[in-house]
Amino acid sequence: MVTLESLITRNGKIGVVGLGYVGLPLAIHLARHFDVIGYDLKPDRIRELSEGYDRTCEVDGPELARAKIEFTGNPEKMRQCQLIIVAVPTPIDAYRIPDFGPLKSASAIVGKQLQPGSCVTFESTVYPGATEEVCVPIIERESGLKMGKDFTVGYSPERINPGDREHTVDKIVKVVAGSDSETTDFLCGVYGKVALAGIHRASSIKVAEAAKVIENTQRDLNIALMNELAMIFDRIDIDTQEVLQAAGTKWNFLNFKPGLVGGHCIGVDPYYLTFKAESLGYHPEMILAGRRINDNMAKYVAEKTVKLLISACKQVCHARVAILGLTFKENVPDLRNTKVVDIISELKDYGVDVVVNDPMADPVEADRYYGLKLIPMHHIQNVDAVIVSVLHDEYRDMGLKQISMLCSNGSAIVVDVKAAFSADEAARLGIAYWRL
Repeated sequence: MVTLESLITRNGKIGVVGLGYVGLPLAIHLARHFDVIGYDLKPDRIRELSEGYDRTCEVDGPELARAKIEFTGNPEKMRQCQLIIVAVPTPIDAYRIPDFGPLKSASAIVGKQLQPGSCVTFESTVYPGATEEVCVPIIERESGLKMGKDFTVGYSPERINPGDREHTVDKIVKVVAGSDSETTDFLCGVYGKVALAGIHRASSIKVAEAAKVIENTQRDLNIALMNELAMIFDRIDIDTQEVLQAAGTKWNFLNFKPGLVGGHCIGVDPYYLTFKAESLGYHPEMILAGRRINDNMAKYVAEKTVKLLISACKQVCHARVAILGLTFKENVPDLRNTKVVDIISELKDYGVDVVVNDPMADPVEADRYYGLKLIPMHHIQNVDAVIVSVLHDEYRDMGLKQISMLCSNGSAIVVDVKAAFSADEAARLGIAYWRL
């Protein structure tokens, strides 16, 4: 079986399958210590990385140029690798059922190229048991090899936070588990070279899988509580942010805030756990209740916008509303599972004409995924209301006054989803202002 020494002496190579928000930063850090081959099935992605450009903005040009990684779209290159790390997305489908398509495809690719004595490790978020129940049989079928005899497997969940320059791969504790103790030792040695914050050895792959899926489930539930409180406080006519500031003076109060919950982690991972639970005959009530609350927040924001239009004596049908921000998170270009599209859809159901701006999003992807045309900021004028849905730096720098000036059709209406601006300033400026 592959050894840490063979990788350190560069007699063996590490392959990273999937060069997105997770795989690329990991490959960059691994390449400082090992020979690394990075594989992605998208030709454009390989071309861009080879030219020193990362469209995810997770790795800057100079760092990418310095990295000694062989980028390839040829899966046969994986035959050279004794350790293969799979870091592909695990989304949900339109019915909120786990979509194992990318993971199954990656497992098949790896299986076709896998050499005896190798180790395959997964970083994708799954339900407990999926690595051994879903991935291993595919690898065995495609390779003709037997797990435990001819190859081993491991699991080390990713903890990448897109756009976060503080909690990078080298600064977060890495959870590691292998199919046997020797594999766990080996993977701890490999990941220990890059995860300088430390390694946590999980007792089994299932434990490591479960740890990952509950990390984001816990966050989802806490945000759901804040969202529910925000809706209650709105009915009481008190400002949620002021309440949270007051409550936050207690030493053990958890600092969560209300908001849209999208992206490829928090808004997705809980469904992997609930899917597994229901397959075992248990209906998880609290987790699904939190999901329902968070999934409905976009509708709530749209309805508040419509009520503000009515309060300002503006006609709702064919009102022009500008949406500032389409990505799922500030200062990242990631459009996956963004809940802003739900605000747009709900407003359109009311007959509202929506214009969308986002300096971070790729206009081609916005059109391809959601059928939305992104409008340059200087083309946005004479709107009835503005919804600041994602707080990119550009919008923060504009400030409330400049944003309100986009509304030249009567009184200005600004809906501040991220609660980034001051209600007192809005009152001084005469803006009809609401924040979540």
